[in-house]
Amino acid sequence: MNKKIILITDGGGRGAVLVDKYGQSKHVGRILVVPGNDLMQINTDKKVITYPNLKTTSIKEILEIIKKEKVDLVDVSQDNAVEAGVVDEVLKLGINVVGPTKQAGQIEWDKVYSREFMVKNKIATPKFYSFNSEKKAIDFVKKNKNSKWFVKASGLAEGKGAIPAANLDEAIYAIGEMKKFGLSGETFLLEEWLIGEEFSVFAFSDGKDFIYVGSAQDHKRVNNGDIGANTGGMGCVSNPLIFDENIKKQSIEIFHKVINGLKDKGIFYKGVIYLGGMVVGKKLFVIEFNARWGDPEAEAILPSIENDYYEIGMAISRGTLKKIKIKTDKKIRMVVSLCSKGYPINYSKVKGKKITGIKRALKFVKIYGAGIKKSGKDFVVNGGRVLFVVAEGEDVLEAREKAYNAIKLINIEGDNLHFRSDIGWRDIKRLKK
Repeated sequence: MNKKIILITDGGGRGAVLVDKYGQSKHVGRILVVPGNDLMQINTDKKVITYPNLKTTSIKEILEIIKKEKVDLVDVSQDNAVEAGVVDEVLKLGINVVGPTKQAGQIEWDKVYSREFMVKNKIATPKFYSFNSEKKAIDFVKKNKNSKWFVKASGLAEGKGAIPAANLDEAIYAIGEMKKFGLSGETFLLEEWLIGEEFSVFAFSDGKDFIYVGSAQDHKRVNNGDIGANTGGMGCVSNPLIFDENIKKQSIEIFHKVINGLKDKGIFYKGVIYLGGMVVGKKLFVIEFNARWGDPEAEAILPSIENDYYEIGMAISRGTLKKIKIKTDKKIRMVVSLCSKGYPINYSKVKGKKITGIKRALKFVKIYGAGIKKSGKDFVVNGGRVLFVVAEGEDVLEAREKAYNAIKLINIEGDNLHFRSDIGWRDIKRLKK
């Protein structure tokens, strides 16, 4: 069999679990990752080549690699790469690609467009108001001073562009913070603050059809009890108990509306669709759409898929998803993000510190690298979210015990490891009732 060559655009845990899944395929020979990280080889016996000096948006260099290495399938799995139009350029080469075009991915990288799309297609979403003037936004909140808001940058902000504002002073502060996001924050939204429980649900789409894949519940705040700064994600559980048959039915109806709504605009979405939802009472509201796997949600859901992942990727690319039946192992998984102390504010003093215990912990759990690199014989810190520990079980209690027992074996030199010890607390509370 002629072994296939895969190229993935990602540098973190999401890219690492994709390496793992493609590496399990009988069809795949080599895996190239832009930029990748030094721990990606640990979960596969296939050859993994990384390009640490490139970005996911280095289009010219990525196209040169594709041509030189004769790549068979490209997985554009990172949000900035989607916005930059990497998929569009790969398609011009006639190469199979998993991921939406720049236009299709606008449902993520332009929140104003996304909200207006939801309203037009009768998808329940919070009330919102968009602004490109700090003064006008402040005048608005002063006139609505008893309201609570989420102030959100319209563009991409690494999962950190949403600031809660429970009163007038907090709203004015959050509006002022939008300028920190550069172009992404030039246009921003004031969104109604809904009270409910958040989760995310994922589907594959080939532009014509979609298949539900799984759900997860992320924990965005940096500290236990859901307090502190917003992060890219401190850990998650899949599949959470909040995702019952009623919510699944509503989710599938929304995916139908998204695919058909985009088709009505002449846009055929190919790739992973991420629905960020909130359950209020028994009704599902969409908080956001993302045009790729979540991170760390990918680390929880992808290991459950029993299909050959290369075959799924090709079905997405070729428009033949109808022929695929997704099989999952039905286990509950917990992901815990192991971070540098100081993340997400300032962790500069932790960079370069030695990480110990990975090999011992690997006997009990899966580990996916993110902000990590090799220095001589050692692994050292190279970012905020350093590792993702993934444990599985028949329920959240078993997965939790395995995850935190493994974490006891891992440390960052100088006691610089930070993680939340309450991942999955909602489902644990439900099970103990």
